[in-house]
Amino acid sequence: MLEKGIKGTGRQVVTEKLTAKEMGSGELAVYATPAMIALMEETAYKSVTAELEDGMGTVGTLMNVKHVSASPVGMEITCETELTEVDGRRLVFTVKAYDTKGLIGEGVHERFVIVNEKFQAKTDSKKEA
Repeated sequence: MLEKGIKGTGRQVVTEKLTAKEMGSGELAVYATPAMIALMEETAYKSVTAELEDGMGTVGTLMNVKHVSASPVGMEITCETELTEVDGRRLVFTVKAYDTKGLIGEGVHERFVIVNEKFQAKTDSKKEA
């Protein structure tokens, strides 16, 4: 059952592939903001997956985060999420990311509960129009 307080944790090591230079979000070999956001989304959705009925999933609809500190290649990143609001199908998470020296990013992430097959079919129908 989806209830406030569900927490998630995710980790990744900064590789060259996850740098701003490689991801096209900047020129430096530092942890890219898009990589941090992807880790936050992954951690949030995985934290609630076990609480959903078969065939259900979630999709991200809002991400409002600050990337407050850069992280070099080789450093481990840890993400923590907490489900802070359940409003029907709308889920709101607080998201935070840390490297081994401290906080690097924080914000709010919103997801909606969907029926996977129905959502995919609706999306795929855009190709037919």
